[in-house]
Amino acid sequence: MAFGPDPIELPSSYEKVETTGHVVVSHHPRGAPAVTPVVIVTLNRPTKRNAFTGKMLLDFEKLFPMFDVDERVKVVVLTGTGKTFCAGADLDIGFSGGQDRMMDHRDGGGGVSLAIHRCRKPTIVAMQGSAVGVGMTMTLPAIIRIGYEKGKYGFVFGRRGVVLESCASYFLPRLIGHSNASYLVSTGGVFPPTSKHFGDLFNEILPDPSQVLPRALELATEIAENVSPASSYLNRALMWRDTGSAEAAHLIESQVINHMFGTEDQREGVKAFFEKRKPNFKANLDDNPPPNMPWWTEVDTRRRPKAKMPAKL
Repeated sequence: MAFGPDPIELPSSYEKVETTGHVVVSHHPRGAPAVTPVVIVTLNRPTKRNAFTGKMLLDFEKLFPMFDVDERVKVVVLTGTGKTFCAGADLDIGFSGGQDRMMDHRDGGGGVSLAIHRCRKPTIVAMQGSAVGVGMTMTLPAIIRIGYEKGKYGFVFGRRGVVLESCASYFLPRLIGHSNASYLVSTGGVFPPTSKHFGDLFNEILPDPSQVLPRALELATEIAENVSPASSYLNRALMWRDTGSAEAAHLIESQVINHMFGTEDQREGVKAFFEKRKPNFKANLDDNPPPNMPWWTEVDTRRRPKAKMPAKL
């Protein structure tokens, strides 16, 4: 008999969840006594320009699996404290690679990106200030990125003698095309969000940094109130977990939409439309998934376990 993983214990309030302090969580509105449909995750090292640390990875890998299974949460907003969204890896700490065997190393930014990507609740990023390196790549799995007009953004890896991480070699060219991605990573330059080299990476660009988070929260609330979480996740999965051909996509989409035609959320969405009201979607993402899901091959990215020697007698 196969046993699944232990259930994730969900909190009564995300504002009471213990983190390392390098990341903090709040409800929207802040201080709400119960879990809200929109939850805010904030990078919280303003004196270090929110430079990325291993502690941030621990927080992301703790929080996003909670959001994934918590039906109270509909949308996550990711932002930063202070004037900078994220200055990339903390160079004062330095890079810790080169110590593991090549097959065993897992980059920290990749852990963050996969936590966001695998979470079935969508993430909107409010980039209220500049971002480089992992500060850029961690945002690529999000559904929406909002930038600050006078911020500076870039994929500076080549200028630091390192390479893309955070699964960026997968996400970046798919988002902005290989030509733009090649330009950005080959120059390693920083540019305003309006630069043509970013393509449509920034979905919205605002003139004042104080406008960025409120706009992200406005969008998050709109999605939380009007979009079926099950439909939202499946739409993203159909695009990211692509099949490689139009014909194969047709077969997968046909199976998924056939399943959705008979769901409670589909009936509620149509009923709400005719009654001219907001829908009340209740479908649990675990209880009634399409029977062909996953149509992709699941990949285990965990490290190989190390041996624990028995205690000496």
